[in-house]
Amino acid sequence: MATPTTKYRIKRDIKEFMKCPPHGIFGVPDEEDFMVFHAIIVGPDETPYEKGLFYFVVTFPNDYPHSPPSVKFMTTGGGTVRMNPNLYSCGKVCLSILGTWSGPSWSAIQSPSSVLISIQSLLNENPYHNEPGHEKERFQGASRQYNEVIIHETLRVAVVGMVRNDSGLNIPIALEHLVQQEFMRNIEFYEILATQKSALSGNIILDPLFPLPVESSFKYNELLLDLQSLKKQLGG
Repeated sequence: MATPTTKYRIKRDIKEFMKCPPHGIFGVPDEEDFMVFHAIIVGPDETPYEKGLFYFVVTFPNDYPHSPPSVKFMTTGGGTVRMNPNLYSCGKVCLSILGTWSGPSWSAIQSPSSVLISIQSLLNENPYHNEPGHEKERFQGASRQYNEVIIHETLRVAVVGMVRNDSGLNIPIALEHLVQQEFMRNIEFYEILATQKSALSGNIILDPLFPLPVESSFKYNELLLDLQSLKKQLGG
């Protein structure tokens, strides 16, 4: 059971987040459990994650802030897509301050904001190099090839899949509305991207880091139709 000190600190940290959320990060406390916090990170511009909508669930331990929260990554296409070397398809988030990777450890001065900012930093322009042992490309063009995979999966899973909620995620209503608003705000970007990448449609997806268990192909033509359909449904 959480102590009064833990309860106070959780409420304080969430209040501070809600008052001044980090850029590109949105969150709401769970309606039934004050020790759970839901967040959406919008993929940073100029990265293969650009304008994707990535959903995370943060759970505070009973001895917070002496121990870090646990974070589960939810935008995985129902456990089928690994969006980043540090974001597993099972939902695991590899980050040293969470105690799930080597490096600087958690300290009590940190907060949900600092955790989510650290996760946001993983969504960078060259995520291929996040994988240990891949600080240099294993073959020429490997990083760019990986980016092509992530761009497609971001549009398929973190945009279309999130708006339709293909995986049946229990997303709070406030964040569902946010996802829809962000989608409509960025629909032109998504449509242009799908159109520009349409020549790849039908080509086999070759992931240089994590080969797919089942052969799959780029589906930009289908995604463009999905985008147009969703835009119409949402009143665009």
